[in-house]
Amino acid sequence: MERLQKVIAHAGITSRRKAEELIIEGKVKVNGQVVTQVGTKVSPSDKIEVEGVPLEREEKVYYLFYKPRGVISAVSDDKGRTVITDYFQDIKERVYPVGRLDYDTSGLLVVTNDGDFANLLMHPRYEIDKTYIAKIEGIPTKLELRKLEKGIKLEDGMTAPAKAKLISLDKRKQKSIVELTIHEGRNRQVRRMFEAIGFPVQKLRREAFGMLTLKGLNAGEKRELTPHEVKQLRILAENGRKQFQ
Repeated sequence: MERLQKVIAHAGITSRRKAEELIIEGKVKVNGQVVTQVGTKVSPSDKIEVEGVPLEREEKVYYLFYKPRGVISAVSDDKGRTVITDYFQDIKERVYPVGRLDYDTSGLLVVTNDGDFANLLMHPRYEIDKTYIAKIEGIPTKLELRKLEKGIKLEDGMTAPAKAKLISLDKRKQKSIVELTIHEGRNRQVRRMFEAIGFPVQKLRREAFGMLTLKGLNAGEKRELTPHEVKQLRILAENGRKQFQ
């Protein structure tokens, strides 16, 4: 059972707020009866009409997308910049990204039209690993990487324990590449963590989300998740694994 306004919004007819207005105005019917109560719950077998037009429910879809740098993690942008949905114009469903990556960060995003699934993956109490590859200025010592692992004090509080590994270094250019795995999702968190220990990030890519990786994809490409992968993500979130304790 799902709330009526949510079902209408997911069908791509209008936003959830506008759907609530249509319900209050008596423009929505369920099984032939006008419904004016916002929050009314309906089942998949219920017949819904919006302003006299039968509702066709979207099939739920799930994609893995390799977001390029310079793309907004949104479905629209008032400045006319490229957004995630510009790469999904070949599908009929109205999809949106689960969480976000910064404008100048590339990498893995899950994209779907399943609101419950998206909320499950984004809920703060569920700890799904997110692995990033960062090209940074300077070469951190083991002690400095240990600071990342133990937690860094940022302006919005201490970060949770993480995993950090030096992948490569260039002594001549004084640059290095570090793999960092976290399970939080604060704004620009990875960049701020490195800046806090004195190593600004030059380039950042999210390499993995849970068991999902970018293997086989180039920037700007996508693929559908398999039913097994969707199930695995649900299990990861619902178990709320405490991998960093």
